[in-house]
Amino acid sequence: METDYLSSVQKQFEYYKSLGERTIAQVPEDKLFWQANEESNSIATIVKHLSGNMLSRWTDFLTSDGEKATRDREAEFDNDITNKEALLKLWGAGWKCFLDTLYVLKDEDLNKEIFIRNMGHTVIEAINRQLAHYPYHIGQIVFLGKMICGPSWVSLSIPRGKSDVYNAEKFSKPKHKEHFTDEFIEKKRKL
Repeated sequence: METDYLSSVQKQFEYYKSLGERTIAQVPEDKLFWQANEESNSIATIVKHLSGNMLSRWTDFLTSDGEKATRDREAEFDNDITNKEALLKLWGAGWKCFLDTLYVLKDEDLNKEIFIRNMGHTVIEAINRQLAHYPYHIGQIVFLGKMICGPSWVSLSIPRGKSDVYNAEKFSKPKHKEHFTDEFIEKKRKL
């Protein structure tokens, strides 16, 4: 089971990463910095926060506290990114740090203890914590993207009105084991 766990979470994180990227690709550059009000975050701000979290949590993951002294979490919420290139650079740096670490973890690492703000977590608990945190923010990015794009939005999953067709295709195949993200990751590789 533990081997399946690492493979499963790797695929799930890759899937959520692709949802964020496919959203960012659809949103006009100037709208990546739009905020509904002073208390809300722009897509760029959410990206900045995700990147800061990933760099802090996953740098020296097994050997140092996940809340690095160099992290300025409060500044992550300043809406001060000014162009898409800077946004994508932050996005890429955070995901690279995180995924590079996630992909080198072994089954024997899963029950090791790591610390986040001096609170002990098993590696599994730390991964699960981020499996809740990162998709939470990716969902915000997607929601903002859908609001911004309006009728020009291209669905990231099963388009409205296509559920019957999608289900018919799935049920036309024999029962088999497949991770739910496989088809989405495969599509991304082909692009």
